[in-house]
Amino acid sequence: MPQVAERSDVKTLDNFIGGRWVKAQTDSFFDVHNPAVGEVIGRTPLSTSADVDAAVQAATRAFPAWRDTPVNARAQVLYKFKALLEQHFADLAMTVTTEHGKTLDEARGSVRRGIECVEVACGAPSLMQGAALENIAKGIDCHVVRQPLGVCAAIAPFNFPAMVPMWFLPFSIVSGNTFVLKPSEQVPLSQRKMIDLLQQCDLPAGVVNLVNGGSEVVNAICDHPGIRAVSFVGSTPVAKHVYQRATQAGKRVQALGGAKNFVVVMPDADLEHSMGVISESFYGCAGERCLAGSVLVPVGDIHAEARDRLAASATALRVGDGSQPGVTMGPVISAKHRDRVLSYIDKGVSEGATLVVDGRKTRVEDRPNGYFVGPTIFDHVSPRMAIGREEIFGPVASITPVKTLDEAIALMHAHANANATSIFTRSGKAAREFSKQATASMVGVNIGVAAPMAYFPFGGAKDSFFGDLKAHGRDTWEFYTDKKVTITRWF
Repeated sequence: MPQVAERSDVKTLDNFIGGRWVKAQTDSFFDVHNPAVGEVIGRTPLSTSADVDAAVQAATRAFPAWRDTPVNARAQVLYKFKALLEQHFADLAMTVTTEHGKTLDEARGSVRRGIECVEVACGAPSLMQGAALENIAKGIDCHVVRQPLGVCAAIAPFNFPAMVPMWFLPFSIVSGNTFVLKPSEQVPLSQRKMIDLLQQCDLPAGVVNLVNGGSEVVNAICDHPGIRAVSFVGSTPVAKHVYQRATQAGKRVQALGGAKNFVVVMPDADLEHSMGVISESFYGCAGERCLAGSVLVPVGDIHAEARDRLAASATALRVGDGSQPGVTMGPVISAKHRDRVLSYIDKGVSEGATLVVDGRKTRVEDRPNGYFVGPTIFDHVSPRMAIGREEIFGPVASITPVKTLDEAIALMHAHANANATSIFTRSGKAAREFSKQATASMVGVNIGVAAPMAYFPFGGAKDSFFGDLKAHGRDTWEFYTDKKVTITRWF
C-alpha cells in the first residue's frame, strides 16, 4: 500500500518492547480506518513471530525483579495508571469512537469499564492473599501463597479496544506476571495511548509489551514456550483454535468466544419501562458486542406488542458518525463486515423470515463512505434459518415467538452458544426458573445487557467459552497465579 505509506498524516504503528517503541520486523501492513468516514487513519504492522519472541524475551528478563517487587508497590503503579486514565478519559473515548465507530456515549461507557478493572486490580494486596492453618497435625503448620506464573499474554478483539485489554493486563501485572498484549489490527490506536500512559507510572521496562499483528502473531503467542498463560476474546472458531493450540503447548488458557443471546419477554413484562434497554441490547455498539441481544423471544400474547415497540425504537435511532451530537448508532467496523451483515439480511429475506425493519435502506448523507447498516428486524425467525442460528455481530434482531417459557428455554438449550441471556417479567417464579435453567453463564432479569462488574467473573458457556477460569472477578486471581502449599515442622 505505497500510497498510504507516503501520506504524512497517516501514522504507522510501532510495537512496544522492553520499555520503548520499536519498528516491527515486517514489510506488511494493515490499514486502520475511521469506519464513519471510510478514511485510513493509521497503519498496523503485521508483525512476525520474531517480534513476539523479542517481546517474550523482554518480559522474561523483567520477570524476576517484578515478581520480587512487593505487591503493594505493584499496586501503586496501577493507582498512578488509573489517575492518568481519568485525566485522559475524554481523549481515550474519542479515540475509541474514531477507530471503532461506536458513539461517544458508548465509548465513554467502555473506557469507564476498563478503568473499573484497573481499580479492582488495585486491591491485589487483599485479593491475592493465601490461607494458613496451624496444627494440621501435632507441631505441623500449613500455609498457601499465590505466586505469579511468569509471562502472560492477551489477544484482544476489535469491538472494545480500550476495555477488553483491561480485563487482563492490570490483573496480570499486579499479580507479579509480565505481559504481552496483541491488539486487534483494526483498532490499535486506543491501546497505544494506554501504553503511553502506563509508561508514565514507574513501570519497569519489559513488564508490559505490545506486539501488533494478525494471525501470525496469534499463533506465535499460542506456540511460544516462554508464555505461560493466554487470554483471548473473539469469535468462537478463533477462540477454539487459540484454546486448542495454546493448551497443546502447555499453557493455561481462557478463550471467550461468540454468542447468540436470547432475550425472553414474558406476557407480564413491563414494556413501557423495559423496551429502551431491550432495544439498546440489540443495537448498542451497532450490535458488535458479545452480550448483544440476538433473538427476541416473546412468550404468548405479547408477541405483537413487543415486535411493534422494538420496531418503533429501532426506527427512532439516528444512525451516523458516533462523534457527532445526537447520533445514537454508529457504523460497523469495516466495509467487509458491513457487507457480511448485509448478506445476512439478504439471507433472512430468502429464507422466508418477515422483514419488519430493513437496515439496507439506511443512508448517512454527510458520511457517504462510512460503513453503515441500519437497525434491522426480522419476525417469525426459525432456529433453522441462518439469521436465527449464526452470530451476525451487527444490528440485526430476530424475533422468534413461542407459546410458553419452557419453549423459550428449549430454544436456548438447543443452541451451541451460551454467553448471555435475559428475561423480562414481573414474575419471581418465572425469573427464578429461567435463571436456573439458562445455559448461559451471564443472566439478566429485567436487564438488557447482563454485563458483570469487574469484581464478578465474565464469560460464557458451551461454545461461547473455552477454559475453566473466566475473566476478572475472583477467577482472575486463580488464573494469573499458582497456589503453592508449604507444610512446616520445627524441632
